[in-house]
Amino acid sequence: MDWMLVLSEWLQQLTAGNEPWDSYARYLPQLLEGAWVTLKLVVLSGIVGILLALPLALLRVSKNPWLWVLPYGYIFFFRGTPLLVQIFLVYYGLSQFESLRNMGWLWDEVLSQPYWCAIITFSLHTAAYIAELFRGAIQSVPKGEVEAAMALGLSKAKQYRKIILPRAFGMILPAYGNEVILMLKGSALASTITLLDLMGATRNVISRTYMNLEFFLLAGVMYLLIAAIFIGLFRLLENIFNAHQRATHLPVKQLDAQLQDEHLRDNAR
Repeated sequence: MDWMLVLSEWLQQLTAGNEPWDSYARYLPQLLEGAWVTLKLVVLSGIVGILLALPLALLRVSKNPWLWVLPYGYIFFFRGTPLLVQIFLVYYGLSQFESLRNMGWLWDEVLSQPYWCAIITFSLHTAAYIAELFRGAIQSVPKGEVEAAMALGLSKAKQYRKIILPRAFGMILPAYGNEVILMLKGSALASTITLLDLMGATRNVISRTYMNLEFFLLAGVMYLLIAAIFIGLFRLLENIFNAHQRATHLPVKQLDAQLQDEHLRDNAR
């Protein structure tokens, strides 16, 4: 992008040829493009993963073995095998099937491209972990809340849509945030299939400058900044979805008059 080149040239003028700052400024556009690829990889994989995880979790809580056995096998496989092996299975393994290679656009534009192979692998990988988080959260929803929904005459579908799933989502947010951070760190493995993400761009720059320590440190700082953004985002979501956990710390005057008893006053102080 033009603004990256302008920023790079301006920083090079400030560094006045002093290393490693001059090299940082010169190769900053490549590293920023790699960071953008990493960010897209994590965000898209996280969205697709949670969309896949929800039906998997619903099947896992079923008492019918014909419904939960396949999701269980899927989750067991993706949680029990290394992410690097899964990446190689998708990127290198799919090419072994001639029927896939003859699928035209789907093969040429998707399955043979390292970017989309990384998206597919990370989505399937994180879906297995999120599904287990959802399963545990669904089974941890207080029975009283479910019984209250039943007393109101809500159907099973409405119970899940209005009571159980929103409550479960609030429960898994802290653990889901940790999973996203782990996925961010695991995204560095995508560079093993020639994807120029942040780690791939860093290794490409090091091959030109031979400044291993300097650029690996810079890549670490950039990963920290991306992680800080995700942590802040999930803190905000936790404050929204788990606002009830902070209710006892609100000033008593902001609470409904019927709630202002002596016990709540003591907790609010």
